[in-house]
Amino acid sequence: MHGVSLRFAPTVHGAGDQGFIAAIAAIARRTGVSGYPGDGTNRWAAVHRSDAAHLVALSLEKAPAGARVHAVAEKGVPTREIAEAIGRTFDLPVTSIAADDVPDHFGWIGAFFAMDLTATSAVTQELLGWTPAGPTLIEDLDTGAYSAH
Repeated sequence: MHGVSLRFAPTVHGAGDQGFIAAIAAIARRTGVSGYPGDGTNRWAAVHRSDAAHLVALSLEKAPAGARVHAVAEKGVPTREIAEAIGRTFDLPVTSIAADDVPDHFGWIGAFFAMDLTATSAVTQELLGWTPAGPTLIEDLDTGAYSAH
């Protein structure tokens, strides 16, 4: 048995997700507005949960001892695009939330949603031959993966 360090994108998404995107969608439904911080150009790296699960199994099977593995399919999805997809899903208006209002509007997740959290898995893909194949974050939102929350 050997150790492998796994780093996941800030957004591990998919049906049944109870993480960050589910929280942001719940805030949009509660407030009646799908908001994004500032100009919405900050980005969040993302990976579908099936791709993340596949990478965990592959890493335990094939990664060399001490390897650092990154579960990232999308380097960075702009928060404005995330908010627009949530707005489409729940038929809500989409609007910018001023930096000073982000904590009040988004609560605890506001500080995270306002960050630029990009990442890449290029080295991981090369090391393990891993190719993410699951839906993108926007595809998941558009096809209703968060509608049941």
